[in-house]
Amino acid sequence: MARLPMVRCLLLCWFTLLLLPPLLAQDYPRQAIDLDLLVQELFAEQDDESISYEDFYETLFQYYQRPIDLNRTTPEELAALYLLSRPQIAAFFEYLEENGDLLSIYELQAIPGFDLPTIYQLLPFVRVRDTGLQADQRPLWQRVVGEDNNALILRYERTLQERRGYMPIDTTSRSRSRYLGSPEKLYLRYRISHPRDYSFGFAAEKDPGEQLIWDRTTRRYGFDYYTAHLQLYNRGRFKTIALGDYQLQIGQGLLLSSGYTVGKGSETIATVSRPNLGIRPYTSVLEYAFLRGGAVTYNVGQVDITGFYSNKRVDANLQDRLDSLPFYTNFFTSIQTSGFHRTPTELANKGQAREQVFGGNASFQSRDKSLNLGLTALGTHYSAPMQKAGVPYQRFEFNGTRNYNIGANYSYTWQNVYLFGETALSKSGGVGTINGFVANLSNRVELAMLHRYYARHFHSFYGSAFGEGTRNINEQGFYTGIKIRPLPQWEITAYYDRFRFPWLRYQVDAPSYGDEYLVRLLFRPNKLSSLYAQMRSESKGRNVPGNTTSIDYVAQALRRNYLLHFETVASKILSLKSRVQFSTYTHESPQETGYLIAQDLNFTFNKVRLSTRYAIFDTDSYATRQYIYERDVLYAFSIPAFFGKGTRTYALLQFRPIRSMDVWLKYGLTFYRNQDSIGTGMETIEGSKRSDVKVQLRYKF
Repeated sequence: MARLPMVRCLLLCWFTLLLLPPLLAQDYPRQAIDLDLLVQELFAEQDDESISYEDFYETLFQYYQRPIDLNRTTPEELAALYLLSRPQIAAFFEYLEENGDLLSIYELQAIPGFDLPTIYQLLPFVRVRDTGLQADQRPLWQRVVGEDNNALILRYERTLQERRGYMPIDTTSRSRSRYLGSPEKLYLRYRISHPRDYSFGFAAEKDPGEQLIWDRTTRRYGFDYYTAHLQLYNRGRFKTIALGDYQLQIGQGLLLSSGYTVGKGSETIATVSRPNLGIRPYTSVLEYAFLRGGAVTYNVGQVDITGFYSNKRVDANLQDRLDSLPFYTNFFTSIQTSGFHRTPTELANKGQAREQVFGGNASFQSRDKSLNLGLTALGTHYSAPMQKAGVPYQRFEFNGTRNYNIGANYSYTWQNVYLFGETALSKSGGVGTINGFVANLSNRVELAMLHRYYARHFHSFYGSAFGEGTRNINEQGFYTGIKIRPLPQWEITAYYDRFRFPWLRYQVDAPSYGDEYLVRLLFRPNKLSSLYAQMRSESKGRNVPGNTTSIDYVAQALRRNYLLHFETVASKILSLKSRVQFSTYTHESPQETGYLIAQDLNFTFNKVRLSTRYAIFDTDSYATRQYIYERDVLYAFSIPAFFGKGTRTYALLQFRPIRSMDVWLKYGLTFYRNQDSIGTGMETIEGSKRSDVKVQLRYKF
């Protein structure tokens, strides 16, 4: 090893002295992280229901259990944390290129653009050690047997009040669509993994109302849903080998995007571009957003070549064709993604169509890691034609059995500027493109800009690039985000997004437009307390409800959310969180309002953790519903919505009865004032209370 320059030794000692006292002030610097709060702040605020919270939470938790080795990492792996901007990541690798491997975690402060708040947030997920993971040359089975990241999870959930779907069938009624199964939700999961080496796991789930039954005719074998994966990493030139269920995150996610994405939120810079993670295990119990089959990534010099194939059944309501086209006697209008198989109708749609997805990607990375180029091609085949209902807003939607896509992505780092983008074409001739940049204008100012264009006839079934809509179709927009740190304890984040939809959309019977902006002021007086105030506004065209004219009328709906949040660690045992949020909604009618006030008391003892909340809410309608994050059991993420008038309380208890076992118990009670029933349809509860229980066990082998 080359002799370390004296200057670097002195700097390392100095930075160690600077960072060591604050870290020692915490008895458990890594365990003290509030991972729940971190995920909550990164995600879009309050009303984005299209994000896979569980997938992102689990990924961060895996990094927390097995921190990234900074001397063996890649730019995309660091980007996957969504804690560093791309210019910061580029500065990190430039530092390694000039100075060699890090000698200590404290050396991070020597890297340009790395301030103390960023480093403190990064520390739980990274480490520095002398030897890489490949130093363990034991056979795979021996490494698996000795792995401590190896756990079995069992979960039970139930709503205590009886819902209409579980009541006895009324023989005098024409409707016999009662739930076939019991009201419990059951979840089983096992996973063993080691970063850059291997990952194996499976999960099984029964949703409320589904049967726990063995019936081959309906493809039910105990639990209603199963998923399993096996992935191996760094086997010679094979970077990844995947069998079973997996996801693909390539480029900016225009063609292939896993559930591991973050929408517009208070983090206005790091979440704009997507990390190019390639093949990832699928461990969620969402029953549609994954690929099932095999995938492999092979390295040839500076080029990674990925090939993949998926073949799985999807839920669809097959209908007889009215025409006499050859080969096909039926069709379906859409793929059903709820994953519920509770009623005879839902069960009849289970796995009725077969979907095949295949393709490949070639990615080039320059030796200095500043330039990345990629080319992707994929095809999608269905066993029966997809044929939309023919309503006007679906005129340019996909119809048929086959779709093909080809696209290219790029990223380039030049000094303090990171450029990125992806452009793709679908079989229909529709084009989708997304391009942007992130720049560190100074040590205190970061800027991000992004433009996207998704044609009204662009079809991408597994894409989820940045956008306002849940799918990348019929949208144009321009986003600008900024982050300013005027003083070490203060941070200002803001974004403005202008978008339009050139064609009709669901419940929007004319071309429409809108804009959205957010401003957030954050103050951290010390490492144990934080206070932030936030305002978010969204204007979007929607059909005017109750319109009596013969012409559909689209008007701007304006929604504004205001938020004030304070949290502090009062002692080693007690932490407090207070939250006040208020919203308004106008849409060619008098203004509607809603608010929620919540107080959390969280207690941490030696082997016991108790989280509690009491909240009150009052809204004029569903349009002013209030979303608020709740602490939940491990690998579950809860952001319920409340509307009407009432209170919400919950308590979550976590304890460790024996060394290898963790237990979570959660009880939540929602009380509605002036209501005789809760919910609609077969989910209706007669009464004004809804109480839920959840029990989870984790056993570490």
